[in-house]
Amino acid sequence: MALHLSLLLLLLLLVYRISAVGYVSVQTGGSITFPCSYDQYYINHVKYWCQGLGWDVCSYVVRTDHPKSSGKTSISDDINKRIFTVTMTDLVSRDYGNYRCVVEINGGTDIMIQWFYLSVTPGTPELYVEQQEVTGVEGGSVTVCCYYSNSGDMKWCRMGGDCVSVFSGTLNGTSVTLMRTSDAINRKVLTVTMSGLKMENTDWYWCRVGELEMPVHITVSQQTATQLEVKSTITVSQQTATQRTSKMTSTTQDPTPQQPSASPTAEPVQTDNTSQGAEGNMEEVHQRSIDVKVLLISLGMLVVVTAGILVTWKMWRMPKDNKAKDQTTNNSVSADPEQDITYSTVTHTRETAPQDPFPEADDDVTYSTVILQHKTQLKGQTKSAEPDDNVVYSSLALQVTTQVSVGVSSVCCTR
Repeated sequence: MALHLSLLLLLLLLVYRISAVGYVSVQTGGSITFPCSYDQYYINHVKYWCQGLGWDVCSYVVRTDHPKSSGKTSISDDINKRIFTVTMTDLVSRDYGNYRCVVEINGGTDIMIQWFYLSVTPGTPELYVEQQEVTGVEGGSVTVCCYYSNSGDMKWCRMGGDCVSVFSGTLNGTSVTLMRTSDAINRKVLTVTMSGLKMENTDWYWCRVGELEMPVHITVSQQTATQLEVKSTITVSQQTATQRTSKMTSTTQDPTPQQPSASPTAEPVQTDNTSQGAEGNMEEVHQRSIDVKVLLISLGMLVVVTAGILVTWKMWRMPKDNKAKDQTTNNSVSADPEQDITYSTVTHTRETAPQDPFPEADDDVTYSTVILQHKTQLKGQTKSAEPDDNVVYSSLALQVTTQVSVGVSSVCCTR
């Protein structure tokens, strides 16, 4: 009889261990969200959240039909992902105890999905995260910091899926690394990093240390054009930094390096982060120097191009300036249109017949013919004469006689 009783107690303990998610610790005044996953057969069933250790004393707190909220507790059901969540806020010490996620079965026994034990403490919880909701982009990575003060095995598990319990592993094709460190105020931190995120990685996960667990929801979204450009820049910088680090390591490496410890609980060396930070600063300084050189080269090219344009423009303008100068000189010696101009044509000939009643022998005679005309155009000048200008043209003829020489010269200039 005693053996049967022991076996029954052991069976009940195993059922409790399988059904219960574990202990969840929250600080007074804080809040927490519990996820409850169910099978596709229960999509259209009512789900509820109750408080109590046994079925007979588990009282309703909230239901998906009514009420969906009660005081500080609310419930929501995502039938697409088959998860309903319960959020409790402004927790106080009397809120501690056993809680259950239950699916209601009409005409049958309700099905308990999860069993939680909530602990509300006035001090710092033994296991907590700063944010239960973490977001990332497709192809990127996310980091979750789990702060703990207890001891035990450390795991990162997907709800209803596998766990990563060593320092590295994969969950649904996504790389997962675990690292135990201490922060500036000596808090123990389990740092979880998920790399190469996919859209299907959006789900609830559990950070576990010993008996304590803390739910964390990760949302993966698609990358925007800006995020893709930033990622490309960061990738190039990281590759350059890695190459520099490898070169420095190969130069200063000890020929007999020590083998790393195989202990699964070995703490990572904190100086690695410092070296990476220093290398990042060196890369940033190098990038700035490259930017300055590019800027100086661009300015020099701009100055050369500007000087070439100015010289070309000056040479192009030079023939026009000379032509304008010549035209100015010609205009300066042009005749004033207001002045009278007399044109004279003189012909010297030998006279054979006397043209005067009193000529002297062997004398030369000069004949002058004056013609009055309007000037229509001045040859070699750019400005035309005014229509009112009068021009007197004179034609002189010189003849020689044998008797009388009479010189007549007549020039008439009228306006």
